[in-house]
Amino acid sequence: MATLLDLTRNFSLYTIPAAWALALLPHVYATQLYDSKSAHKFDLTQPRSLAAKVADDQTLDAATKSRVIRAEGAQQNGFENVGLFAAAVVAGNVAGVDNWWLNALSGGYLVSRVVYNVIYINNESVAVANARTGVFLSGVGMCMTLFVMAGNRLRNTPLSK
Repeated sequence: MATLLDLTRNFSLYTIPAAWALALLPHVYATQLYDSKSAHKFDLTQPRSLAAKVADDQTLDAATKSRVIRAEGAQQNGFENVGLFAAAVVAGNVAGVDNWWLNALSGGYLVSRVVYNVIYINNESVAVANARTGVFLSGVGMCMTLFVMAGNRLRNTPLSK
């Protein structure tokens, strides 16, 4: 009987929508926090203006402002990186990288994004910011590892006409 965590089966393509959702979650958190702490409400007609509105909102304390702005930063970083991740997973699948490696690296990337989001949103020190950078680089490293593994599998494959 196959188990849910049978890493010999390929689950890597499912991690792409999961990565997209992890990129969105900090924004959901930011809007909920803003709505719960501010006299104003999040404006769905101008969603990209949240950070500017937070900075100008005199009803919010400094800690809440910082947390909302950091959550928006985490969201932006997530969406900036989801394309790289998706391309790496697709390249690994097209090249026939071993399922265990596809699953381990794509799952590891998701874990790195969860940790990154938590650190980014809660960070208030330079030391923790440095840890956040390390977590970010580990996620990028997993993407690059998938690209290298895909390249290694395909490097001797002739181009088709």
